[in-house]
Amino acid sequence: MSVDQQTPSQAYDAIREGDAALVDVRTRPEWAFVGTPDLSGAGKSVLTIEWRRFPDMSVNDGFVAELHRRLDGKLPSAIYFICRSGARSLEAASTAAASFAAAGLTTECINVAEGFEGDLDPDGRRGRSNGWKARGLPWRQS
Repeated sequence: MSVDQQTPSQAYDAIREGDAALVDVRTRPEWAFVGTPDLSGAGKSVLTIEWRRFPDMSVNDGFVAELHRRLDGKLPSAIYFICRSGARSLEAASTAAASFAAAGLTTECINVAEGFEGDLDPDGRRGRSNGWKARGLPWRQS
């Protein structure tokens, strides 16, 4: 199923101002060592649910069920999905969108293009050329 994509800045504005949630689909080590988006200024929390499980990176077959459980039956009008650079989150958003559509639910699933760390720069490093962090959006590290 096709999902829309938005830049990190567009996603942050929509989440902050509207009925929307952010799901970080990266792995536990990424959350712990790289950091996570910080929505506390908007009075919201990021939902952290692995799409691919560390360390073997197998797909989390319980992802959609966990998403429903974590939303506690309160589906927002839009759910944004973010990962390191936008690939895993696109997979997760597409799977969630197909599941919602099959259940007759109208929640929009949107991929955060560029992701949290963004693409590699010319020096082979992330977090500098684009992505949530490089755009100066709020984030925190544990």
